[in-house]
Amino acid sequence: MVSAVAHAPGLRVTAADLMALRDVAPDRGRHRPATRRPGAVPGKPPGAGMDLREIRAFVEGDDARRIDPAATARTGQPHIRTFHEDRDDTVLLIADFRPSMLWGTGPDLRSVRAARALARRGWRAVARGAAVSAMVVDAHGASSLPFAAGANQMGRIAHMLATLHDRALDGPGAGRDVDPGPAVPALTGALVRAARLAPPGAEILFATGPDGVAADDEAALARLARRRRVAIVLPLDPIEIGPPAGAFPIRFGGAGRVARLAALDTAALSARFRTLNVVLQVTADDADAS
Repeated sequence: MVSAVAHAPGLRVTAADLMALRDVAPDRGRHRPATRRPGAVPGKPPGAGMDLREIRAFVEGDDARRIDPAATARTGQPHIRTFHEDRDDTVLLIADFRPSMLWGTGPDLRSVRAARALARRGWRAVARGAAVSAMVVDAHGASSLPFAAGANQMGRIAHMLATLHDRALDGPGAGRDVDPGPAVPALTGALVRAARLAPPGAEILFATGPDGVAADDEAALARLARRRRVAIVLPLDPIEIGPPAGAFPIRFGGAGRVARLAALDTAALSARFRTLNVVLQVTADDADAS
């Protein structure tokens, strides 16, 4: 049972709030170009599927394994085959509700803003017909839902996020409304579980904090991103964007120091994730719909 203090605005995730985001999340998927080339007739983007897209002249950077022998012999110039992309539209939303996310200096906890950011992206995915799933990582481990499409699936995800966020606010041992499944003591285990849940080609959006991925978790995150499109959704707290100026005394026991706060270096964080084939999406404003 969540304490009365936690019912203050910005401290809880409610299913109703996440469901209401359906009406404000912009649907960009329906207007996305179906081809990378201009033209009147849309087509599938190139990829590694089985359907032939075109046979064209070889250019530097092309995969030599795709050279077409017949066209090369006929023209006397190397030609390659390209294929349409073979990929289902599936999106996995991962919310970090571990203790490090349950704080905030602005109107909302970081965990609340993370849930809202994922819900917006989930509604956009459902609007374009994608299958969506969700996973929550908290002090208990990892909880997940199977993939499904449609508004009813987003309703299930909204209730899951709300229930498990309440459990996170109550601390370990509280709340039994959602079965968390096998305990996952560290993020690495949750990422391994996500790799089993999300098929190759899936899009994975992981909402966490700047310190949400430890060095020991990087190998699992890199494996997850090998055949999937992984993005870290970073809901920044106001103090990380514009920290107060001045020097602040820090005391521990008999020792003391003076420290100054600096804004988070998102460029360095982005470069770190880029080496893992992961994209960083900074959400500095709760209304951000990137």
